[in-house]
Amino acid sequence: MKANTISLANRTAPRWRAYWQLCKPKVVALIVFTAVVGMFLSVPGMVPWRPLVFGTLGIALAAASAAAFNHYLDREADAQMGRTHRRPLPRGEIEPRRVLIFASVLGAASMAILTFQVNGLTAVLTFLSLIGYAVVYTVYLKRATPQNIVIGGAAGAVPPILGSCAVLGSVHPHSVLLFLIIFLWTPPHFWALAIAKRDEYAKVDIPMLPVTHGVEFTGLQVFLYTILLTVISLIPYLTRMSGLIYLAAALILDAVFLYLAWQLRRHPDDRRLAMRTFGYSILYLMGVFAALLVDHYVRIDF
Repeated sequence: MKANTISLANRTAPRWRAYWQLCKPKVVALIVFTAVVGMFLSVPGMVPWRPLVFGTLGIALAAASAAAFNHYLDREADAQMGRTHRRPLPRGEIEPRRVLIFASVLGAASMAILTFQVNGLTAVLTFLSLIGYAVVYTVYLKRATPQNIVIGGAAGAVPPILGSCAVLGSVHPHSVLLFLIIFLWTPPHFWALAIAKRDEYAKVDIPMLPVTHGVEFTGLQVFLYTILLTVISLIPYLTRMSGLIYLAAALILDAVFLYLAWQLRRHPDDRRLAMRTFGYSILYLMGVFAALLVDHYVRIDF
């Protein structure tokens, strides 16, 4: 009876909703937000409309394409994990072939928009980040090493650089610092989730750090990376890239993140604490980038 109910739901569910889920809209929204902040921090005034509109659209389509490829490549593991078994492919809402076509069309549209409406450098870097996530990370790194998140994090950290390139046609130094913030944010963000979901990763033979090295070691790594992240997050103020508004926001955001990471270090078996740390890490990144954006236009210095 339950199987028949699920089958009926799969047949009657709106198809557009399944395709929307393939794009991982919440993840893409965060990626696009960091890219747009990279655009605004690259110029003293307003970003020209063309790179803002077409750059944002192209980067968003590339991120959605990478997400759809990830759904396709991870469909068998997703079906066995509680966190992902209700995704469109495991539920049978879309055929794998259609997902592959959908992801390819999104990727091609992204490259066309960035090449012809923005600039070639942005298109090339966006393509490399797409391949880095959808192929290098998903196909190889994810199952090859417990450091998969650290190495593969470079692909997810590149959006501010893409935003900068879309506006300037080159890489602004500020965008490199934003890249480093996201790069160091990625391990504590994902490892907190991995601690909470370690049994699921072990079930599908994905060597996440808590599976291979245990939760105590992973909790320590979360705390150490959070310390590094705190140091890097203060550099925008120390280099006069930003002012007091950003400094105040960063200090508060860092203090909360450090507290949660320290608690997770002390109680690495606490799955609820791990999920709380994971959830806060998302708010942390949004808060840091929002503060950078506000400070860029409402500068307060001593």
